Amino acid sequence: MFLTKAALPRRTLLRGVGSAIALPLLEAMLPAQTASRNANVVSPSRLVCLEMVHGSAGSSDYGAAKHYWSPEQTGNEFELSYSLQPLEGVRAAITIISNTTAKTADAEKPKEVGADHFRSSAVFLTAARARQREAAPISNGISIDQVYAQHVGTQTPVPSLQLCIESPALENACGYGYDCAFTDTISWASDTRPLPMELNPRVVFERLFGRTTAGSVLDQTTSDRMRLGVGGPDRIRVNRFLEAVRAVERRIQAVERRNALAVVRERLSAPLGVPDSWEEHVDLMFELQALALEADITRVSAFKMSRDVNNRVFRKSGILHPFHSLSHHVQVPTLIDEFAKLNRYHVSFVAQFLKRLADTPDGDGSLLDHSLVLYGSPMGDSYTHNHSRLPIFLAGHANGNLRGKLHHMCSPGTPHGNTLLTILQTVGVEVDSFGDSSGVHSI
Repeated sequence: MFLTKAALPRRTLLRGVGSAIALPLLEAMLPAQTASRNANVVSPSRLVCLEMVHGSAGSSDYGAAKHYWSPEQTGNEFELSYSLQPLEGVRAAITIISNTTAKTADAEKPKEVGADHFRSSAVFLTAARARQREAAPISNGISIDQVYAQHVGTQTPVPSLQLCIESPALENACGYGYDCAFTDTISWASDTRPLPMELNPRVVFERLFGRTTAGSVLDQTTSDRMRLGVGGPDRIRVNRFLEAVRAVERRIQAVERRNALAVVRERLSAPLGVPDSWEEHVDLMFELQALALEADITRVSAFKMSRDVNNRVFRKSGILHPFHSLSHHVQVPTLIDEFAKLNRYHVSFVAQFLKRLADTPDGDGSLLDHSLVLYGSPMGDSYTHNHSRLPIFLAGHANGNLRGKLHHMCSPGTPHGNTLLTILQTVGVEVDSFGDSSGVHSI
């Protein structure tokens, strides 16, 4: 399609009372007289960081021998491991990084022994060391999502998103003298500034698309849509995007209605917009992130998919052991086998999100082509509170800077900070070190 008039501004919004809805990249936003199929349109890289606590079955000696997490083969020719098999549909975009160690999560002093669950999450995106309360003020390190937000966040309406699934801990309920911030968030704006993570899909939706007292935010944008004046393909894209926004809005409204009528809720203190179902909650949060990335409302998100010592039972996975208890499998093979199934179940939701990004056009490729997604845990074997053999993978191509379809095996003792430094350099942040890094991965 050739355009013969001035391009539509990239920051075009559909406005209504209390709402302002950004749009995905359209052909009409490309420079005039440019054929979109030949246009060298550089879409910005997005960074998504996902944490799942309690390590993996594949990080135990038995699980490593069974290759439950890390594939047996390295390089480009590998079979996805049991826990990673849900990623088969996007394997060309997957980079598995094996054998790293989160040394900064290890105990340094006798009083820190056994407290790994209360400092692990603080390490995940910082590779720094969380200090106990007597080292006040709280001290950790800036996280990679916030380094990138400082790099690109001024170019978007929302600099970054911080999302979670579990409610924050009660004050002083975190143990071993660690501030609850180390358990509640993975996102740090500085070494003393933890960022709160939002639990409620309603709050996230309104931050992205605006607020309405009745009906839909889209009801208020009708006149703006009529004046948009884009061509056929763009009109279809706009309509599909708005339908997706409306669909997630309806889902949130349905959750609120259901919870308002419930006599007893599983999550007693949760807001009305928070589903009792982990699966529904996670899926809503992933969809909100996908919409935000597609419309370039933000280029950065951090999503904490659980909290340490969470004993939720994931009944739909077919595993009836509570999460934390199962992660402490006391080296019993049958329990490790069960834990591998639970790891696989969690990964399956990430796989759905990655497929959503892969199916979403974005400039000269897809959202997955232009994103880097980190998934993993700062703990290895939860039974031993070990921080070696971290279960980590990256997804996406980061605008061609990440090849994908690779299993990279690190030397024993390779710092987790190397992974974080590699991520920052891959998305274009010029830094030479990060956390406890000693170099970068050759990926």
